[in-house]
Amino acid sequence: MRYIRPNSLTWWAGLLAFATGAASLALPATGPLADFARLVATLAGSGDASPAALIALGLGLIGLRDRIERGFRGDD
Repeated sequence: MRYIRPNSLTWWAGLLAFATGAASLALPATGPLADFARLVATLAGSGDASPAALIALGLGLIGLRDRIERGFRGDD
């Protein structure tokens, strides 16, 4: 499981972007979770980024961290 690296800041940034995108898709705008949905919208840039873009960004950051680490060590 080379993609799970909790000691990496890039991994955490990717995980936050992925979680924000997934939460934007799942949370309703009204109801008992509306306050939490507003927090997620604030973290997502107040709706400027689409949930799909945030999920792709998160997965890209996680993969980029892995590729840079493998590139510096020289093994594939």
